Amino acid sequence: MPAFSYVARDPASQKEINGTLDASNEQAAIAALLNRNLLVVSIQEKAAKKGKTAGGSVALQDLVVFTRQLATMIDAGLAIVQSLQALAEQTSNKVMRDVIKDVTMRVEGGDNFSDALSKHPKVFTRLYVCMVGAGERGGLLAEILSRLATYLENTARLRKKVKSAMMYPVAVTVIALGITVFLLVKVVPVFGEIYSGFGAKLPAPTQFLIDLSAILRKWLLVLILGVGGVVWGWLFYIKTKPGREFWDRVRIKLPLFGEIGHKICLSRFTRTLASLIRSGVPILEVLNIVANTVGHVGMEKAIRVAASDIEKGDSLSNAFAKSPLFPSIIIRMMSAGEQTGKVDAMLERIANFLDEEVETTLSGLTSLIEPLLIVFLGVTVGGIAICMFLPIFKMSEIINPPR
Repeated sequence: MPAFSYVARDPASQKEINGTLDASNEQAAIAALLNRNLLVVSIQEKAAKKGKTAGGSVALQDLVVFTRQLATMIDAGLAIVQSLQALAEQTSNKVMRDVIKDVTMRVEGGDNFSDALSKHPKVFTRLYVCMVGAGERGGLLAEILSRLATYLENTARLRKKVKSAMMYPVAVTVIALGITVFLLVKVVPVFGEIYSGFGAKLPAPTQFLIDLSAILRKWLLVLILGVGGVVWGWLFYIKTKPGREFWDRVRIKLPLFGEIGHKICLSRFTRTLASLIRSGVPILEVLNIVANTVGHVGMEKAIRVAASDIEKGDSLSNAFAKSPLFPSIIIRMMSAGEQTGKVDAMLERIANFLDEEVETTLSGLTSLIEPLLIVFLGVTVGGIAICMFLPIFKMSEIINPPR
């Protein structure tokens, strides 16, 4: 869509306003400015910049707030342009504010709301745009936005629980490693210098720790760079297609963590599928969107195969029953939903059940990891302390070694 630079005057304050506006043509741009009670002084089409998409990424919580407030305003009877203008004025996120303003100008210029949202793929996913488009076509935009806000809230809640459950063990592990490195680099060498004056053979654990400290002090920078390089290489590798396929195959087989990851993917699959079906999006388009958002290569391939079978006339439950990645409970609920005509309700129940299972597992995992990390920290620090004080306990043997 072309952009127009304009100079307009506010009749109330008689101030001139300079800005840019996206519209399908010059007449649409002038009409959009008149709708904002501005008198057009001059307007000119700008040269288009290729290869750039307006907007940037925003936090999920900001998107949740925007969607919920927009749904409330539209349900209260406000026009969509007025609602967007109000949200743009009150949001504190600069990126989100710029995105909302751009969407507002596009809607004023004659674009559909869903088309305006699609210009910002970093903020509004394909799932978001398709649900809004379905709401526009069916005249249920407020209801669809409310469902979308609920979906995003559930997603944000689950993501927050996973992060909070992992934050404590990660923090304790980092602290434990930091304390260990500090003791080996700063404390152990002091004891080593003291014991070196004895001129006697030290106990094996103490000598091993002193040698390890010397190696670590000599190669600490190389070790940090090496670990950083390995981590960077691994993160780069799993972003590639072969790396992502390999990691998705491995992580789902990990004890406990693999089960949690699998349930999270299944929850995302069922909740997204339920939301899109309930919104009236065509089933093949639904499966294409779900495949792109499920977050697991194996499940993505299975969904695309199932979509192909459904296109040939197979039922939803039979198509997904061919893949071992989808448990029998999901297949049975799908089948029951098909028989009763309530597939979306059944899938929503599965998603809620999976979310509860993930939360329960994470709570149990946190309770289990906490004492294990405390024991690990105690054994590590205590072991270093014992190794360092061991020569003091055997001082008589070191000073007067047996002949």
